[in-house]
Amino acid sequence: MKSWSFWQRLLLALLLCFGVAALGGWATKQGLSDWYPQLQKPRFNPPNYLFGPVWTLLYTLMAIAWAMVEGKSNTSKTRLFFLLQLGLNGLWSFLFFFAQSPSAALIEIVLLWACIFYCIRLFWSIQPQAAYLLFPYLAWVSFAALLNASIYLLNN
Repeated sequence: MKSWSFWQRLLLALLLCFGVAALGGWATKQGLSDWYPQLQKPRFNPPNYLFGPVWTLLYTLMAIAWAMVEGKSNTSKTRLFFLLQLGLNGLWSFLFFFAQSPSAALIEIVLLWACIFYCIRLFWSIQPQAAYLLFPYLAWVSFAALLNASIYLLNN
């Protein structure tokens, strides 16, 4: 992809990110209407309408960051970890909402967090501006891990 322009890489990254978002959205919908409302949630649980805009922004920032570093040094390792974190991102929705397993989702979100952190380190070594774009994602997943843990503890 070294010969691809930034805009071509960005288009591919947006398709990948929003493809995962669509799959995760489908999985979320499976548990959102009947299972999730019955769970006890902490007081800091955001309203459901907030998740869509936040994730839209985060997936867009992820795509821009990846387009910035793709095709530069350490590409294969960077690509591998970017795709791994993206896959783990989608898997979380399937574990939490579709499988209705906050415990499995909690274990998985720790792996997701570590993978995002490692992506930031890799991106930083290639282009620090791209790494900065992943900070909000890491912060949101940190919050999501706290929320996931709280839901698990309140319901077990």
